[in-house]
Amino acid sequence: MKRFLVLAALLLAALPLAFAPTRLAADPADIAAASRSVVRVVLIDRGLGGVTLVGHGSGFAVGPDLVLTNAHVVAPLAEDSSMSVGIVPSQGKSGYFAKIVAFSPKNDLALLRLTEKGALSPATLFTGAVTDGEDVYAVGYPGNVDQAQGLNPADLMSPVAPVKTRGAVSAGRSSKGFETILHTAPIGSGNSGGPLLDNCGRVIGTNSFGTVSDTSADSEFYFAVSMREMTRFLLNAGVTARTTGEPCRSLAELDAAERERQAGARAQTEEQQRLEADKRDARLQAATRQAEMEVIVSRENHLALAGLSLILAILCGAAAIWLAQQGRKRDSKIGSALSAVLLILSPAAWFTRPSIAGIDSRAKEIVAEQDEGAPAPAPAATSPAGETTMTCVFNPQRSRVTVSATTDVPLTWRGDGCANGRTQFGLGGEGWSRLVAPQGEDTATIASYDPATHTYREDRFLLDQDTMSKIRADRARDPAPACGAGEEAARRLGDSQAASRASLPAQPNERLVYDCSPAR
Repeated sequence: MKRFLVLAALLLAALPLAFAPTRLAADPADIAAASRSVVRVVLIDRGLGGVTLVGHGSGFAVGPDLVLTNAHVVAPLAEDSSMSVGIVPSQGKSGYFAKIVAFSPKNDLALLRLTEKGALSPATLFTGAVTDGEDVYAVGYPGNVDQAQGLNPADLMSPVAPVKTRGAVSAGRSSKGFETILHTAPIGSGNSGGPLLDNCGRVIGTNSFGTVSDTSADSEFYFAVSMREMTRFLLNAGVTARTTGEPCRSLAELDAAERERQAGARAQTEEQQRLEADKRDARLQAATRQAEMEVIVSRENHLALAGLSLILAILCGAAAIWLAQQGRKRDSKIGSALSAVLLILSPAAWFTRPSIAGIDSRAKEIVAEQDEGAPAPAPAATSPAGETTMTCVFNPQRSRVTVSATTDVPLTWRGDGCANGRTQFGLGGEGWSRLVAPQGEDTATIASYDPATHTYREDRFLLDQDTMSKIRADRARDPAPACGAGEEAARRLGDSQAASRASLPAQPNERLVYDCSPAR
């Protein structure tokens, strides 16, 4: 009995774990992609003794030439005019000088603008709610890591990958001075101004400071400036950052939902086909009953005509005999002729009566006549060149969004794979697709369109500069043909794109799915 009670207690203890919601694990590719926007903010003294590194912190790009950081990182500039501030990105070959364009010590935020030509990768800010216990990632340049690596001041002014740490949100506590997010993702001196990211790599806060303890037994906690404070600060500075409020979903979750949707669509199609078959059977049965009535009535009419013709033939023959006896030869001949005609008509009516075996063919004729009389479906809006102009509407249930906008996409599609009259898609085993890696961007996109389901999709890969350069070089060596080059050219493009895909990660960072319908 005691053993049974122990087992029961263990089962009851396990029930909450069995039914607890699964925590979304971050995709390392998302965090790595978001880290491209993180920069090191360095303070440089350009005095008589030359250029020396005074200190450094972290920041992240909110525009191609704008960096958000902590006010306390750049506060020494207000006290020493000989200092300058530099921005060292995580990738590339060099850094840039910058200037302060907005400064707010009350919520520890500052905005820097590059003073020389440069193009940073902007981060995406998440405007949704931050939930208690969710995993978060701090990204930046802690000085203790630099020291452990043996980096010298010159190294700190060269591009290097930032450090990523993981923790969780502890909601419900904020600093008194300004609104903050309390979390446990470790940060050190030098992390100040770096972003706090969610599982999809969206910024939810700006790391600012940590707790101070007199005993090593205390747990360490850290504070990040909240999104509300950041949004207000950027708005006052006239900056429109890239934002999203889309929930964070894993590709595994999305793929599972897509398989379920496809299974449901197949079941719906099969049910529709069954209903259509039932309708066809019902129509055929009704037509068969109608054909039976028509055949029976026709047979009865033929039989009646045969009998009536035979009776009339006998009467006409008798009349012809009587008229001959009366000496009325001319009338007797007319009666004989009529009798002969009726004698021919009687067996003709008998032998031409419809057969019972003809009911099935007549039923099919009735169904065909009904189909011919039904109104034809309205044709899709197409141009004389066979193009279909559509509006493709974003489907959030089938999509995974981390950083991109989700506005509707206009699409003019032609049967030979020409999109919008100028872009030729490649044809391969997975249908029509186009791989693009535009200059000046850090995202490679595989756009695809399925004419059967009217679905437009974009798989987006957030890549480092080296990978983007490799893909651009591949596409430059084998450019896409012009629209209308033919199926063989489209298949060659599909094959060359398949080779270029080998440089891409196994999974995209984003998948945007759109449902297309003819434009009105």
